[in-house]
Amino acid sequence: MQAVKGKDTGPEMTIRRLLHSAGYRYRVHRCDLPGCPDIVFSRARKAIFIHGCFWHGHDCARGKRVPKTNTRYWVEKVARNRSRDARVQSELCLDGWGVFVIWECELADRHLLSRVNRFLSQPGTYPNALTA
Repeated sequence: MQAVKGKDTGPEMTIRRLLHSAGYRYRVHRCDLPGCPDIVFSRARKAIFIHGCFWHGHDCARGKRVPKTNTRYWVEKVARNRSRDARVQSELCLDGWGVFVIWECELADRHLLSRVNRFLSQPGTYPNALTA
């Protein structure tokens, strides 16, 4: 797992390019915030997390996949990640931050930018902030 990148991953770079080309300016990896969000809009108090489906246990086909070796370890690892994600998102929401999660499998969604626009234009937290 040492070779697995935690920052500047392919999906993260794709989202960052999309947002930048749409005219958004943001900060990346604000580690002074809970969970060190991938993309942060400080003035708007909005945070975006870009989750890999396997690593964060998404309910898509890729996220439901279970490795054939060391199965118990991986099931527990993903469960810990999901628990941490829920705790971090809750902490941010309680501090008045809006939280939006983009899953790796959603990168091909042609409506992704409009969903992000809607999230950034709404005051307060996004209604789907704590969905897994």
